[in-house]
Amino acid sequence: MSIHRLLVLAMLTLVAGPALAADTLVIDRSHSEAGFQVRHLFTNVRGRFGAFEGTIAMDSAKPEASSVRFTIDASTIDTDNPDRDKHLRSPDFFDVANHPTITFTSEKIRATGKDRYAVTGTLTMRGVAKTMTLPVSFLGVGKDPWGNERAGFTTSVTLNRKDFGINWNKALDNGGVLLGDEVAVTVDLEAVKQAPKPAS
Repeated sequence: MSIHRLLVLAMLTLVAGPALAADTLVIDRSHSEAGFQVRHLFTNVRGRFGAFEGTIAMDSAKPEASSVRFTIDASTIDTDNPDRDKHLRSPDFFDVANHPTITFTSEKIRATGKDRYAVTGTLTMRGVAKTMTLPVSFLGVGKDPWGNERAGFTTSVTLNRKDFGINWNKALDNGGVLLGDEVAVTVDLEAVKQAPKPAS
């Protein structure tokens, strides 16, 4: 084999290597949850989103080369109160008619400890995009009883809703306001490895 062909082969290997190393996992919504809680008067009100999707490109040999894309259907917000949920969908809060999705797309992943990572990316909500870092824990990988390979991840972060233009509140007669500004968000994900696509 000529030196020229060896160089071409080496370059192709370097280019193709990362793509071949990463596995594609799709989020299993039935075993995942995207929830939140916010202060209301003297307690915390909890809610969740019923519809979301996403994919994870997981490189087991080099986790820092992995990536994640996650999309929430904002209209599926559920706090077990239909009137409140209707208000949350309105322009006072998520304005789902104009901003139907909440998205997070990773840009960088850094290991911070055993099975712990700082995932930096762009969170876009209500039309406002913010760069933030999520503390993600990797919960393990293995096969389910049906032979599917699954992996688990969890993250918790506190957001200020006003950073995303969600400013609605109501003053109380005795001082203070009805709602807190900080929202505690927890996302638990179980994802299923996809079979490689056959070469065309």
